[in-house]
Amino acid sequence: MASFLKENLFWTRPPRSFKTGEDFVEIVTDPNTDLWQRTYYGFRNDSAPVLQAKTEEQYFSFTVRTQFCGKNRFDQCGVALYLDAENWLKASSEYEDGAMQRLGSVVTDRGYSDWATTDIPASVGEIWYRLSRRESDYMLESSFDGKRFRQMRICHLSEGGKEIAFGVYACSPGQSSFSARFTEMEIGPCVWKAHA
Repeated sequence: MASFLKENLFWTRPPRSFKTGEDFVEIVTDPNTDLWQRTYYGFRNDSAPVLQAKTEEQYFSFTVRTQFCGKNRFDQCGVALYLDAENWLKASSEYEDGAMQRLGSVVTDRGYSDWATTDIPASVGEIWYRLSRRESDYMLESSFDGKRFRQMRICHLSEGGKEIAFGVYACSPGQSSFSARFTEMEIGPCVWKAHA
């Protein structure tokens, strides 16, 4: 396993406030930041900060632990693979209200986003995510303990077969701000095995 933080990292739209250390990244979100393209209501927003590493490696898994304290509707943080405004994916929890939040994933392929979710308690403040790559196909998983991962989605990115960039993100689509902390960021061999 290799540490994500030892890679040659770069920001796509750095936030105004963030901290990095030997074993963590902390993002304080700016209001009115989001990632979404067109679907359902035509809305387009390409303003969320993403801290990423580039790779041409065709088979790998990336794991990260997120700790967050979002308390306003749509506050979110998680893992992202961002190529450009019209080609990316993300997995995150998105705060809804005092009772629940949405654990979900978005795939934006050639300019149109989708959103697949499941409801979880609003009290959850810590989630692990794992992004696995097999050429231009990807699997997103989540875990509440860092040990037992559950599949969220398998998807294909039309533009995702060559060099990609992947990492972590946090944003606040509304008039709010919160702190998201990312630790245990590791890159290793692909744990998503070929279909038998």
